Amino acid sequence: MKTLQRLQHKNTKLVAGLMSGTSLDGVDAALVRITGSGASAKMKLLTFDTYRFPKGFRELVLKNSLPGAGNVDTIARLNILYAHFFADAVKRIARRARVQLPSIDLIGSHGQTVHHLPKPQRMFGKTVRATLQIGDPSTIAQLTGIPTVGDFRTADMAVGGQGAPLAPYFDFVLCRSKTKNRILLNLGGIANFTVLPKNCSARAVTAFDTGPANMLIDAIVWKFYRKKYDAGGTLALRGRVIPSLLTWMMSHPFFKRTPPKSTGREEFGAEFVRTALRQAKGMKKTDILATATELTAYSVYDQYRRFVARKLRVDELLVSGGGSYNRAMMGSLRQHFAPASVKSIEDIGVSSDAKEAMIFALLANETLAENPSNIPSVTGATKHVVLGKICLP
Repeated sequence: MKTLQRLQHKNTKLVAGLMSGTSLDGVDAALVRITGSGASAKMKLLTFDTYRFPKGFRELVLKNSLPGAGNVDTIARLNILYAHFFADAVKRIARRARVQLPSIDLIGSHGQTVHHLPKPQRMFGKTVRATLQIGDPSTIAQLTGIPTVGDFRTADMAVGGQGAPLAPYFDFVLCRSKTKNRILLNLGGIANFTVLPKNCSARAVTAFDTGPANMLIDAIVWKFYRKKYDAGGTLALRGRVIPSLLTWMMSHPFFKRTPPKSTGREEFGAEFVRTALRQAKGMKKTDILATATELTAYSVYDQYRRFVARKLRVDELLVSGGGSYNRAMMGSLRQHFAPASVKSIEDIGVSSDAKEAMIFALLANETLAENPSNIPSVTGATKHVVLGKICLP
């Protein structure tokens, strides 16, 4: 335990944050310098990059993330294979930053979610909530020689939480304002937002998933155009929203569910896409894509209107993630949220691309400091807990 004691007494640390999201494009790796811990922690991004997965890897992971489609042998091997890719990303980001690998103090890795089951289920007399993030942190630690923190969600779920979202702690520490009511919106595979009342404490923070974002759009773009994503929202801008299809999409029961709540591929994955395309049979491809894009923007506003607006009037919506580059989506958000300002999180000095990887660098630092970093008002947990598992090389 001497390694941990030494790191706990080190006020400024070099930390690598790793993230692989629902888009399955590759490993996001951020190298940051963190000073202190808790609400007063300071963070500086040194460098960031995304390292793409090999051809065919995304399809293999997707197949093994679907109920009834995967097998335990492949998932067990993917758990280790992912760790190799994560370890490679740390080595590459160190070279990019021109720092020696041993000078990195800590790694925080989200892993790759292959299944997330936050709804409680009774089994053999016990109430069980489950989630599985692969990319074994012990393997990452051994391959890099750096202490690694991973598997952040399970501790929160053990005390009745949803295990998600985890971004709100980062949002509170680095993005709260003394003068403005802010919503931090992340448009990754899934859309989620954090509500930060002006001059708030952590107890006043609320956050939840609002519905699908790039996950749905990317699937439709691949189906129609064999492209990975709609760059800049160009294709969606050519189409028109189909009101009847949007109404059908918004009838999904998730949108009426009261927070705290989280969602993922289980509710808005392949089956939802297939059903949506059946509903849209005979309609123009660009119109279907425009409607899917509008679903993200409208559902974000709908969730704000249903669950936030009565308590707080937003002054500023700060957007991060791949969706922040989608002009169709951002334009729709500006229409829905006017007169509030809608802009990129880059405008307050936080990298939109690097944010998710930075989150797990910060959370790893909090784990090492033995600071709870879940927010029970967000996840539904019964108490504050220290997140993650520490693995030593």
